[in-house]
Order: sequence, then structure tokens, then C-alpha cells
Amino acid sequence: MEDSKIIELYIARDEDAIRHTDDTYGRRLFMLADNIVKNDQDAEESVSDTYMKAWDTIPPQKPQFFFAYLAKVCRHFALGKLDWKNAAKRKAEVVSLTQEMELCIPDNSRDRELEGKELGMILDAFLRTLTPENRMVFLRRYWYVDTVAEIAVRYGISEGAVLMRLNRTRAKLCTYLEKEGIRV
Repeated sequence: MEDSKIIELYIARDEDAIRHTDDTYGRRLFMLADNIVKNDQDAEESVSDTYMKAWDTIPPQKPQFFFAYLAKVCRHFALGKLDWKNAAKRKAEVVSLTQEMELCIPDNSRDRELEGKELGMILDAFLRTLTPENRMVFLRRYWYVDTVAEIAVRYGISEGAVLMRLNRTRAKLCTYLEKEGIRV
């Protein structure tokens, strides 16, 4: 079913909206959550929470890009679950990803205050400057939390090539942010 029709079901408060959402995007949302929490039950719970949040927020929200909206919500729930389960001892993979991105994304307490939407728009613009292949490698690593090995297999390139692309893309991101007036 098309996204617009599913959204219309939410607006009409038709419970079939959740079933159609699950049929269309359930597997992809589960994979996204499972890549973060590494636990089937927690991933299923994150997806279920995503459906409830969609039910509660549509309307008044009417997302233009429905899967992106769902993925953002699902990722938020999965990361929250990971924080809760590993309060003092975070998983090494998520910590290393955070440390990698800290080199590019500024600490808002040191620099001028940026609204999340403004930074999001800048990152979107940056991603549009990348080749489709480099954009997908970057997103698979930092949005979907895929491992370097998984990305290498997915795109048929070596792990070293993945690491090189990520390093170069992070360097380009730093330069891009500086051009936008964001001190890194």
C-alpha cells in the first residue's frame, strides 16, 4: 500500500493503518532496531513502540517521507532501550560510532547553539554532495549502525575500502561544517 494511503488511514483513525505499516515497513524497522539493540525482543518492542508513536502523532503530523519518519522514531526507541539496558557500560560499537562522529559534529556547549532541525538541514545538504555510493556507506554506518564488515559485503568492496570511504567522508563533513560556520 502507498504511503499516502497508509497516512490517510492514520488520519481516519483506522486501526488497519498499523497493520499496513507493519506489512510495508515492519521488516526494515526491525532490522534497524536489531542493528542497534542486538536483541530480537528489544527490537520487536522498539518497532511496536514506533507504531504506537505513529498512531499518537498522526495527526497532527503528516510526514512527507513516511519511512524516514518511522525510522527516526524507531531509532530513537532502540537507542533509548540500549541506554536503559547498558546505563553505565555502553556497547563498544555504539560508543566507537559516537566517538568517530564527535570529531565532526560540534559540542553545542562550546559553540553557538544550533537547533536540531538546522543541523539536520546542514547534514542533509552535505549528504547531497556525496556520490550515491559514499552516501549509502556513510548512512549504513552512522544511521543504520551496520558494521564495517556488513557494509563491505553489502556493496562488494573490502573492509579497508569501507574504512577509507568513511574517513574521507568524515573529513569532508568537517570541512563542510566549517564552511557553514560551525566550528568543529
